[in-house]
Amino acid sequence: MISVQGLTKRYGDVRAVDDLTFDVEPGKVTGFLGPNGAGKSTTMRMMMGLDRPTAGTATISGRRYVDLSPPLREVGALLDAGAVHPGRTGRAHLRIGARTNGIPLWRVEEVIDQVGLGSAAGRRVKGYSLGMRQRLGIAGALLGDPRVLLFDEPVNGLDLDGVRWIRALLRGFADEGRTVLVSSHLMSEMQLVADRVVVIGRGRLIADADIDEVLQGLGGRRVRVRSPRAADLHRALTDRPGGPGRPEVERTGSGEPDVSGLGATEVGDLAHALGLPVHHLADVEQSLEDAYLTLTRDSVEHHGHGEQPVVNGARR
Repeated sequence: MISVQGLTKRYGDVRAVDDLTFDVEPGKVTGFLGPNGAGKSTTMRMMMGLDRPTAGTATISGRRYVDLSPPLREVGALLDAGAVHPGRTGRAHLRIGARTNGIPLWRVEEVIDQVGLGSAAGRRVKGYSLGMRQRLGIAGALLGDPRVLLFDEPVNGLDLDGVRWIRALLRGFADEGRTVLVSSHLMSEMQLVADRVVVIGRGRLIADADIDEVLQGLGGRRVRVRSPRAADLHRALTDRPGGPGRPEVERTGSGEPDVSGLGATEVGDLAHALGLPVHHLADVEQSLEDAYLTLTRDSVEHHGHGEQPVVNGARR
């Protein structure tokens, strides 16, 4: 398990990471999310011993990264795909990592095949595309067959086939019981692959929850309901006795009201008790992108301005 406790990093008067605490559990893909400048990369660098914390700790299986030996057998990380000597071949780069960590050289050929580098492994890295550099970085992370994996923007530069491949790779590692932490700005990908998300902004923790909790509004449940007696149902919901707070009922463009603060079971039971017909009833999930924007709206330092583009006569 990765454990972050009270982690803080100051650069002069700036707190890049501010008293951050969370755990990354094995058997799950944990998405590490936040706006640019939120402190994600700094946090991951402290996990890997590349930056020294001002305060707090970041441990892997109860130990600091610098105390792991050999480290590539314990933790695999892709933090910067460009951090490779451009004059070396991909194969030579991986061989150096293998030799310095006591990993047999046959493992180099195994990971080259696993990430799909193929004949490109014999070419110098300076001729690699961004996507090929990403694959080489992932190969380096997998070299020691580690139980803990950290990836910072792993799909950057990959084509659609590569994106689907890395998605299956991450999911497979988690299903094997490994610990997987992934930083990404692609919310659609995180929604597909993550079991849990840790969201930070301005160096502080904003949310640490299962993906389903986030999609359902972190406790702010919403239900969409359709009834030919919508007005009666509206009154029954807002005037119901004995409830923990008053639910909010909001009209949508489809004419089906959204009820906030109650689950589908509670709305259905109330309608049944009053003899009100219901033609549609379902819990409403928001997209991870919508949830993320809601969570981080006060943590974004730079906002763009201007009108939305016009598409087919309508603004989007």
